[in-house]
Amino acid sequence: MRRFEIITAYQNQNVELPKRATAHSAGYDLASAETIVILPKQIQLIPTGLKVSLLETEVLLTFARSSLAIKKGLMMSNGVGVIDADYYNNEKNEGHILVPLFNFSDEAVTIEKGERVAQGIFTTYLKTENDTTNETRREGGFGSSDKKSKK
Repeated sequence: MRRFEIITAYQNQNVELPKRATAHSAGYDLASAETIVILPKQIQLIPTGLKVSLLETEVLLTFARSSLAIKKGLMMSNGVGVIDADYYNNEKNEGHILVPLFNFSDEAVTIEKGERVAQGIFTTYLKTENDTTNETRREGGFGSSDKKSKK
């Protein structure tokens, strides 16, 4: 079953599990686990202190909250985050969900601990009938899908 969990490094840091804002909200709000300053024209990874367990054919898509651009001059640097099922508990970072934010303003922007920065939406995906992906294991986080081992 899919579920959010707090990673080991943030177990005693008062990190809360994500919630949906209303009964009809598709996304679970992801908040910063630390206070972070993002300098102008810089990208900063925002730690959530979370990991997510997914079913084999599911993915968690992460999107910036709409208010970030309007109120703070921030956007996700990768547009949409893709959290695959095999990212969970990987050896490199335990599957820590990080949100890459780009500050397109001319001022430093502070993200406060507990501030909601993204929303995660669960969905399933399909494979083609001629899919030839081999059984492999993910090695790490950002950019790791091309760095696999045959463990």
